Amino acid sequence: MTLPNISTLDDYLRVASEVAARGTDAFARAATADELEELRIEYLGDQRGRLRAFQVALGSLPKDARPQAGRAFNTIKTELTEAHAKRKGALAASLRGTHPPLADPTLPGRETWRGAKHPVTVVIEEIEAIFRELGFTIAVGPEAETEWYNFGALNFPPNHPAMDLHDTLYLADDVLLRTHTSPVQVRTLQRYAPPVRVLIPGRVYRRDFFDPSHAPAFEQIEGLSVDERISFVDLKATLNNFARRLFGNRATRFRPSYFPFTEPSAEMDIQCGVCGGSGCPVCKQTGWVEILGSGMVHPSVFEAAGVDSERYTGWAFGMGPGRIAISRYGIPDIRILYDSDIRFLEQVGA
Repeated sequence: MTLPNISTLDDYLRVASEVAARGTDAFARAATADELEELRIEYLGDQRGRLRAFQVALGSLPKDARPQAGRAFNTIKTELTEAHAKRKGALAASLRGTHPPLADPTLPGRETWRGAKHPVTVVIEEIEAIFRELGFTIAVGPEAETEWYNFGALNFPPNHPAMDLHDTLYLADDVLLRTHTSPVQVRTLQRYAPPVRVLIPGRVYRRDFFDPSHAPAFEQIEGLSVDERISFVDLKATLNNFARRLFGNRATRFRPSYFPFTEPSAEMDIQCGVCGGSGCPVCKQTGWVEILGSGMVHPSVFEAAGVDSERYTGWAFGMGPGRIAISRYGIPDIRILYDSDIRFLEQVGA
């Protein structure tokens, strides 16, 4: 905008007063937000607005007149800015009743899920707590093991089928992903002299396909107790106490079995928590779910670890917390534990 010729302070003050009055009146009469925006550009625009023209005109006044003219400019700017803001607020208030609100304040707030421990993690922590009270300490070992620690030291014969490629994941000729946590038993006995009581949690790997009760990578917990005059009675008493603490009064049973690293060997079953013993896919229609394998440590394992098998005896067990979780929480398929479904974790997570 170009202002009339302004050469004196009186001219500046007169024209400024007229523009301020017209602008204030125009803002007050604006009927729509678009009209108000056009007026804002006309009067308050940074490039060609009337107020900008008055700012430029200050430079044409005599030096002694500029201070008073500058104060007048600031007054006009404040009046126009306040008039624009007042009308903008009034237009916005008049439109609130004709448009739906962006948010309905009457709706209930959304529940925020803060996360939960996975049921397998909960089971592992509870098992650890139970055995800590029985005097066990936690031991760990590498997931990548040598064939000797994983098989040879545990009395596996060289032609055992578990050592074949269709069962075991090999990383190199003599290095593999451990198929159980039992190698940590040997490493512990090599490092510490009896008496030994350790609990060994960790992840193991096998060439298994997913089905309702198997997974190719899963958590396992191993237990080992070695001392003088330890018997199978100690094994059964300890594991029955553990099952009662973890599952309550559900029935348990021991079945004869075979493992290369224990003799005698037994598997421990607990009544199926999904069907209550009537038979279902989880328990393969038997009413029982195997929760662990156990037995007395084979003398060959003691000899491989450098322990006197004539003086010491011991027992060991291995269990899958995943199977315990599906039995305890009534989960029909172990694959659900690997889905990372928040809806599932909300129901059973801690």
